[in-house]
Amino acid sequence: MHLFYQTHISGKTICLEENESKHCIRVLRLKLNDEVWVTDGTGMMYKAQISDDNPKACILTIHETIKKYGERPYKLHIAISPLQNADRLEWFLEKATEAGIDEITPILCEHTEKKHINPERLQKVLIAAMKQSLKAKLPTLNKLIKFSDFVKQSHSGIKGIAYCHDKRIHISEWYKPNTDCTILIGPEGDFSESEIELAEKIGYTGISLGNSRLRTETAALSACIAVNLLNKS
Repeated sequence: MHLFYQTHISGKTICLEENESKHCIRVLRLKLNDEVWVTDGTGMMYKAQISDDNPKACILTIHETIKKYGERPYKLHIAISPLQNADRLEWFLEKATEAGIDEITPILCEHTEKKHINPERLQKVLIAAMKQSLKAKLPTLNKLIKFSDFVKQSHSGIKGIAYCHDKRIHISEWYKPNTDCTILIGPEGDFSESEIELAEKIGYTGISLGNSRLRTETAALSACIAVNLLNKS
């Protein structure tokens, strides 16, 4: 199954943009009448056939449309501190997309060392991971935001903050299947006491991801996988 990404699909045909056309025809060596799949990243999946194998503007004819392809009965939102090593954040985005995630928000915490991200680069990582894992929904990547501003926003479902102190509940006891959730993952230096206090005052529950001390990206992926496993997805 070859999956391509193209936004703003309408009508009975799809014209792949140049990079996707080149990958389809020159890299994968697909030919006229070959079957392919296309998603617009909103949950729509299209079964199509190559009707014009132009490597700069490949034309596909749609034969089947599947709405809400692979949709899950819950939403997972992880807010994560940017990492000093950009590759590690990209690794998390890639693996979380493969495992199943709906929304990611980078948050600036008191102990965050890196104060900026490259959203264009991260968006490309998300798109590649969506295609590789044959998903039809592209996770939403939000703008970088201060921790205090983020926790004051309204978020659906239950809200948890993962940190390294003792007064926490294990994620498997906190999370209930088919429930939307937002989980906060802090920087390498963990959340500050004032950040934990603020989040819990607003309604976040302190949660544990186990006894091991985890790197930020490992903790975020562990939370993502735990939620998906608890939902048996």
